Amino acid sequence: MERQQALDSLNGETQSFDVVVIGGGITGAGVAREAAGSGLKTLLVEQKDFAWGSSSRSSKMVHGGLRYLAGGHIGLTRDAVRERERMMHEAPGLVDPLPFLMPHYRGNFPGPGLFQILLALYDRLAGTRSHQKYTQAETLQWIPGLTLDGLRATSRFTDAVTDDARLVQRLIAEASQDGAVCLNYVTATAIDRDNTGAVCGLQLVPEEFTGEHAISVTTRCVINAAGAWADRLQKQSATDSPLTIRPLRGSHLVIPWEKLPVTCAVSLLHPADQRPVFAFPWAGTTVLGTTDLEHQGNLNQEPAITREEVDYLLHIATRLFPGAGIKQANVLSTWAGVRPVVTEGDGKAPSQENREHAIRQDHGLISIAGGKLTTFRPMARQALAMALGDHGKSQLRADQQPVFTPPPHARKPAGLPSLTWNRLGGYYGAGRQALLSEGNSAEIPGTGTLWAELEWACRHEQVQHLDDLMLRRSRLGLILPDGGEPLLPAIRERCQGLLGWDDQHWNREQDRYLAIYRGAYQLPQRGEAHGG
Repeated sequence: MERQQALDSLNGETQSFDVVVIGGGITGAGVAREAAGSGLKTLLVEQKDFAWGSSSRSSKMVHGGLRYLAGGHIGLTRDAVRERERMMHEAPGLVDPLPFLMPHYRGNFPGPGLFQILLALYDRLAGTRSHQKYTQAETLQWIPGLTLDGLRATSRFTDAVTDDARLVQRLIAEASQDGAVCLNYVTATAIDRDNTGAVCGLQLVPEEFTGEHAISVTTRCVINAAGAWADRLQKQSATDSPLTIRPLRGSHLVIPWEKLPVTCAVSLLHPADQRPVFAFPWAGTTVLGTTDLEHQGNLNQEPAITREEVDYLLHIATRLFPGAGIKQANVLSTWAGVRPVVTEGDGKAPSQENREHAIRQDHGLISIAGGKLTTFRPMARQALAMALGDHGKSQLRADQQPVFTPPPHARKPAGLPSLTWNRLGGYYGAGRQALLSEGNSAEIPGTGTLWAELEWACRHEQVQHLDDLMLRRSRLGLILPDGGEPLLPAIRERCQGLLGWDDQHWNREQDRYLAIYRGAYQLPQRGEAHGG
């Protein structure tokens, strides 16, 4: 169902849904996918764009969490690594294996012996064997330019990497294919309750309806998966055990791959605070991240990196790769995401906060927050099981049912690189063939992205603003210099008509996008604090 058709339907006779999901990040998209796949009439609404929050600004890693294993959380780690294996099997091209190398330098903890024991258990939980120990010479074959000063050995293991925004979009597409109505830029303004206090409906205001009446829908089940905003919605209701969200910011630098040509993720504990920091290949670039700091800014505004975070990340890059000469002038772009960490409010340092998810129930309002990108599926199923209750849990589809429908078998078009064909299958699933049939399969120079992908997004993926297209449907704003500004005339030529925008509308959207890019995705200028 197209966006306008869906809004017209909601704005007509009052619609009733089995489940309404608030929040279009990874958790909400996962809930919508499982609910619709189980035959439940499902509505998902997101106040901004799909994956606008932390789900497009994560570290892109699909991993089990060695830190959980080191802390004795064996069950949590086992569940996470099994979900990782499942996603790599179901969605190759979207979730792909990535080697991780951790150099062990003299005097640093952990040493190679202890770390190898930890990795053996990590592999065993996943049912794989990928860990190895390398000498200095073997390490240099993997990581040319790495400093050898004090290097004792290097440990290798395997996790996975993804494009988080495209992962969310794929879940939205799968849910929609199974009948869910999924809408971005629709705000849930109030939860309706009957005279017993039970949820009975929701008030919604689409962005297009500014100044108009709200849309009413009826439901007995609202799942609040609003991420860093989840506690705000929950606080509208009286509850004995509210969620308390501690927004923690993680920031990243994007470097041209030729300046720092890594083919694996390289990790080192930062000397300032002993946090693991990574350099890893992503979307044809190299990414440095991440930080872990209190975020004090307005959650409705774009989070941004601070000068201190830039210095923090460049310091570790210089420590690992002294010959690369990485400077601020080499940075293509930045991004900062706000993690919705559930806190007990006991004054822990940010990096010591528990990253496990939490769920609360309040007479038909299920609030879920925290957790890891990797475990979105079991989180979604747990929230739905709680929402449906003992009598309704049987409606949930079988646990072994796939999340991702494989693309139909088809012959790869001549001239299209195999890696691109595989990636398109992961990103678009059953839509891959239609995408190539409808659009221009030429590559946008230097990006790996096809023009057909932008055209597809404009036709089928609810692009409401130019930043949706440049920062989330594609990553052109992150991987091209100046946010891709020199490419905007060519994008306008191909996309303005598909979006139905006149010249004035396009110019307004271009100004908006460039302001967002300069304020939140560029390096902060001298004298600017940014962050929050």
